[in-house]
Amino acid sequence: MKLQGCGTALVTPFHPDGSFDEPALRALVESQLAHGVSLLIPCGTTGEASTLTESETQRVVEITIETAAGRAPIFAGCTHNSTAQAVLNAKRIAKIPNLTGLLTANPYYNRPNQEGQYQHFRAISEAVDLPILLYNIPSRTATNLLPETVLRLAELPNIIGIKESSGVMGQITELLSHAPATFSVLAGDDALALPVIALGGTGLVSVASNAIPGPMSQMIAAALRNDWPAARELNSRYYALMLAHFIEPSPAPIKATLSLLGRCTETLRLPMVPVTPETRTKLETILLSLNLLPH
Repeated sequence: MKLQGCGTALVTPFHPDGSFDEPALRALVESQLAHGVSLLIPCGTTGEASTLTESETQRVVEITIETAAGRAPIFAGCTHNSTAQAVLNAKRIAKIPNLTGLLTANPYYNRPNQEGQYQHFRAISEAVDLPILLYNIPSRTATNLLPETVLRLAELPNIIGIKESSGVMGQITELLSHAPATFSVLAGDDALALPVIALGGTGLVSVASNAIPGPMSQMIAAALRNDWPAARELNSRYYALMLAHFIEPSPAPIKATLSLLGRCTETLRLPMVPVTPETRTKLETILLSLNLLPH
């Protein structure tokens, strides 16, 4: 399986009382697919996975699959810092009918070395038959998955790619220089999508595409077909919004944006809290400049 194009790390919409908002998620998924998004990732960091119960995780993934109805691959987030628990979670989630694969990040907090990370991901890969997308996100996990370890993991039959969010372009370049042609390397940061694709990456897993799926999909499609003037123009136009979604810890800013656009509430689950009034004003100003706010 070769993953390419613009994927979305979906937010999990909540009602004002904090309960899961199923209709809002269905509408969000429909919007993504209608505007060209080619990969959906429920229950990742942007989806506040660490605050969802097992039953909620199951339901979020099921609704994403039902709504997508085969129109895009679905990779469900499945991360834990205990390898044994990660394996149990992977086995449970892998039983959901029609799920395409799993996205699993570095084990957080424990800070394992490269061999520890290799054994962790290998155990997950051997526990399920589904394709696995690795997720390297050192800013959240305090652990970096180095290219040589990724290349070892790429030899395992069902590890098919990586969402690379280290932000270290030298490291990403090294990985892309040696990765098998069948291995997908997706940018994990909106702002680095074009550089990663220019180096040979196959796409992006985006946060901004929750709000602007059309422009983000068009930008990635343009880059992949080597239409760099079009890709750069879209990148320049929406760059301020991409960056603004990380003024405060994600997903608070993207939920503020979606609330301003009238698509879901700004409700988050503790320890995440809504953005400050200053950040909300910045987001509103950017959306106004892009003519995106509802009239």
